[in-house]
Amino acid sequence: MKRFIGTAILVLLFIFSAQQLSMAQSLKFGHINRNELIQAMPEFDSAKVQLEKLNTELSNAMELLQVEYNNKAEAYLKESKNLTDLVRQTKEQELQDYQKRLTEFQQNASSQLQEKQAALFTPITEKADKAIKDVGKENGFIYIFDTSPNSQVAYYDESKSVNIMNLAKGKLGLK
Repeated sequence: MKRFIGTAILVLLFIFSAQQLSMAQSLKFGHINRNELIQAMPEFDSAKVQLEKLNTELSNAMELLQVEYNNKAEAYLKESKNLTDLVRQTKEQELQDYQKRLTEFQQNASSQLQEKQAALFTPITEKADKAIKDVGKENGFIYIFDTSPNSQVAYYDESKSVNIMNLAKGKLGLK
């Protein structure tokens, strides 16, 4: 009887370990270059154009302000020797105020660009992430690694990992 119980336990352990082994072999891993997927989306090009347009507008405005400041500073330097102390102080204060306005404009422009970038690209990245998750669920992947530069994946075996770029593009209706 003891022998039967021992044999039964061994058989059960063997079956359990064989089951675990077959389960481990059926795990699916995938990889994708997330940045490449996002850049393939038509929304990306549109958002990029809008951001570049805003950047150009702000840069042009900054250049105009800088030219105006330089002209005022040049005029002050030419006239400063002939000005009374009160007029000189007033002109110097005007230049300082103008310099402060330039700095504030630059900071506001930078903030505005960052906000616009977030507003434009957040929905795009969320859509790509959703497509990747959907592909993962629909195709039974356990893990999908992002192989974009600066991602956390140090190594993957391309022969054992499936690149899901085409599946994700298909999910988004891209070629």
